Amino acid sequence: MTDLGLGSMRAHERFLDGRVVVKVGDITQEAVDAVVNAANGTLMGGGGVDGAIHRAGGPAILEECRDIRATRYADGLPTGGAVLTTAGRMPARHVIHTVGPVYGSGGPDKEEKLSECYRNSLSIAAEAGLTTVAFPAISTGIYGYPMDEAAAVSSQAIQDALR
Repeated sequence: MTDLGLGSMRAHERFLDGRVVVKVGDITQEAVDAVVNAANGTLMGGGGVDGAIHRAGGPAILEECRDIRATRYADGLPTGGAVLTTAGRMPARHVIHTVGPVYGSGGPDKEEKLSECYRNSLSIAAEAGLTTVAFPAISTGIYGYPMDEAAAVSSQAIQDALR
């Protein structure tokens, strides 16, 4: 997470001269420019972080996701892709939806696809002029990506993007 204040989450460690803060808590309560949603390709909500973000943000998020599906991604958002919507009723201003790889069936490029999630999310944030972004541990829930491997991939992708 790149954050200027600590918000509702408890900070554990800071990296890259304080530009990255690792926190534990409820991402839906973060007052940042954008929270990243570990979405599924349908963009219609689901379980885990995806379901929590859709529930907390309300129908405005789903409405924008439906529009994105109708106009840009009729077959669903591809793995590694990212799109921006409103955050609805959440304290954040926006949600960046990204689809992580499924570890067991992600193929040989699953590390690259996970890295793309972080790079593409940060690219969208930069294009929109957003400066604080909260990430969940993408693909580490139901998608089964081991936490230690995902942490290494995400750390490198974020570090590269911030350069």
